[in-house]
Amino acid sequence: MQLWVGLGNPGAKYAGNRHNIGFMALDRIAADHGFGPWRAKFQGQVSEGRFGSTRVVLLKPETFMNLSGQSVRAAADFYKVEPSDITVFHDELDLAPGKCRLKQGGGHAGHNGLRSIHQHISPDYARVRLGIGHPGHKDRVAGYVLNDFPKAEQEMLDDLLRGLSDGAPALAAGEGSKFLNAVSLRVAPPRSSTGTKAPEKTDVPAPQQAATQKKEAAEDTRSPFDKLKDHFRK
Repeated sequence: MQLWVGLGNPGAKYAGNRHNIGFMALDRIAADHGFGPWRAKFQGQVSEGRFGSTRVVLLKPETFMNLSGQSVRAAADFYKVEPSDITVFHDELDLAPGKCRLKQGGGHAGHNGLRSIHQHISPDYARVRLGIGHPGHKDRVAGYVLNDFPKAEQEMLDDLLRGLSDGAPALAAGEGSKFLNAVSLRVAPPRSSTGTKAPEKTDVPAPQQAATQKKEAAEDTRSPFDKLKDHFRK
C-alpha cells in the first residue's frame, strides 16, 4: 500500500492559500477517483481508495504545517509503511506556477512541512513538487504562501489539479514519466494543426503582378480574331 500526504493548514481561513495546494491536490484525487469519505484520524483527515490492485491512503495533516511530521509518523506507524512508500504533495517556491516535478528523497529547502516530516520519518520519501512561483525576496515569502491564488491563476490551478488527478493511477503504479505527462497534457496541451496550407509564393508581389497584367492588356491592340490566330501559331 501507499501513503499520499498533502500539505497545508486546516480551516476555511487557509483553504485557498498557495501553501494549501497539497490539500487541494488530494481533494481532487479523492473526488475524481471515488475514494471513501474523509475521516478524522492521525491528527488529520484520511480517505482511502484503490488504483487497480494498489491501495492508497490519502492524508491531510491538521497539525498546521510546521508539525506535519507528527501526523505522517502516526499514519506510517499504523499502516506499517516505509518512507519509500510515502509521497508528499507540497507547494514549491522554486517552480513557476503550474509546473510539477517528481522527486525521490533530498533536502527540505526550508519548507517547514517537509522539515517536520524529515525529523519524524527521514528524508527518503517521494515528493510531488507543485509550483507556486516566488515573490522575489525571502522577506516576502511568508505572506506570499499564506495568500490565496489570485484570479489570474485560477484556470492554471484547475488545470494542474485535473492533471494530477489524471496521472494519479500512473503515480500509484510507479510510472513517474507517465504521471508527469498526464499533468503536462492538462497544463500545456499540444496545439492542434489547422491543416491550412500556406499560400504559394510568387516572384512578383500580388499587387504588382496585377498591375503588370493590367498594363499588358491595355497595350495589346490586336483584334479578337488576330489574337485567336496568334494563339494557334504558337
